[in-house]
Amino acid sequence: MSTMLRESTVFPPDDPADLEQLVSSLRIDQACVKARLVGPDGTYLDIPDELYAVLRDAVTALSNGLAVSIAPHNTMLTTQEAADLLNISRPTLVRLLTDGEIAYSMRGRHRRVLLRDVLTYQSRVRTERRATLDAMAAEGEEAGIYTATLTPPEPR
Repeated sequence: MSTMLRESTVFPPDDPADLEQLVSSLRIDQACVKARLVGPDGTYLDIPDELYAVLRDAVTALSNGLAVSIAPHNTMLTTQEAADLLNISRPTLVRLLTDGEIAYSMRGRHRRVLLRDVLTYQSRVRTERRATLDAMAAEGEEAGIYTATLTPPEPR
């Protein structure tokens, strides 16, 4: 039996306090214990650590009043949706698409982007930024920039 994967958004409950006990329970280190779901009929089902982490993050976000969206990786996004996800303008995203930074396809006259391609780009950019910032910090350390400001100048 094949199930249809669809995008969905879950909004936080009216009273986030309802989730406080669940949040504190999910924060417990599960290193030695396998996480389980209990079905309505009382049967237990072991869940992978990755799924447990997703559940923990979703409950934490909901308890903080944030909505959570779940979408399969093959979801097609409009250029505006992709730009919103990356927190950039749509024209900037279109430039990234035409420069070949992110793969896209055309549906008539409209560009469509796979969610997985947007997430891959986002991950790559974050990794490059971290490496650049680490290199800049190392250069600053070698140049003595951090020690130059340890002692403030004497007031006049």
